[in-house]
This record gives sequence, C-alpha cells and structure tokens, in this order.
Amino acid sequence: MSLLAFLQACCVAAFAVLLIAAGWQDLRTMRIANGLSIGIAASFALWAAAGMGLGHLVLAQIGWAFACAAAVFGLGALAFAVGAIGGGDVKLLAAASLFAGPAHQIDFLTVTALVGGFLGLAILAGARVGPSDRSESAVRGGLPYGPAIAAGGLWVAASLVTA
Repeated sequence: MSLLAFLQACCVAAFAVLLIAAGWQDLRTMRIANGLSIGIAASFALWAAAGMGLGHLVLAQIGWAFACAAAVFGLGALAFAVGAIGGGDVKLLAAASLFAGPAHQIDFLTVTALVGGFLGLAILAGARVGPSDRSESAVRGGLPYGPAIAAGGLWVAASLVTA
C-alpha cells in the first residue's frame, strides 16, 4: 500500500470516528459541535488530495462532491429556517455529503432517512431517545438526528473502503 493510499484509508477512518462522535454527542446533548463537521471537511480535503495524487480522482469529481454538499447544505438551511432540523445537523449532513459525492449521495440520504425514521418511530412508541434529563416529550423537544446522519455516513465510509 502506498503512502497516499494509506493516507486515504486514514481519512476514511477519521471520517467514521468523527461521525460516531457527532452521533453520540447529539444523542446525549441535542447539539453537534462545529469542530466535528469541520474535521470531516478537513478529512475530505486530505482524502481528495491523496486521491488526486494516486490518479483515482480528478478535479471535476471533487467539484461535483462540493456541488452535492452545497445542495444538501442549501436544502438543510431551508429546513432549518422552518424549524424542521437543527443547525448542527445541517452542517454535519453537508460535511458528510462531501465524502458521499454524487456516486453515494442517494445511498447516504436514503440510509440517513431510514434510520431517522426508525428513531422517530421509537420515540412515538415511547422509547427515550436523546438527553434523559428533558422534561418534555422527545416529539415536542426534537429528534437527535446526528445518529441517523452518522449511520448514513458510515454506510458511505464502508462503500469507500470496499471500492
């Protein structure tokens, strides 16, 4: 394995670890630190640079990844504006979309939506999801969507490792 291939593998591993940290943090606090999303974006930058060095990626592919992330961010910002999703969720979705790119974007969003739906159903069934010290019901207080985004991102990370 070349140094650049090893760097790419480390970047995908960092992506996975940061996703897990974001999901866990959101589950416990209903917040996602900006540093986690920034770390994912930085990991993508290193991953993409290594991919270009290996000849596996061209600038156009990276541009499309940024376009996907920008579209997800724009739609997420609209959802945030109407109170449907949190700001940390929007940033995490956009950062993870960088790794998903156009090749894995549909899979990423599908897995994220399915896991988010299961979390919502669990809440409706009476399961405690999120911070245990909240007095209001989780349905009124919000759904920690970080774990769902993490699941979608981990799907992407697994796809990148097997590719």
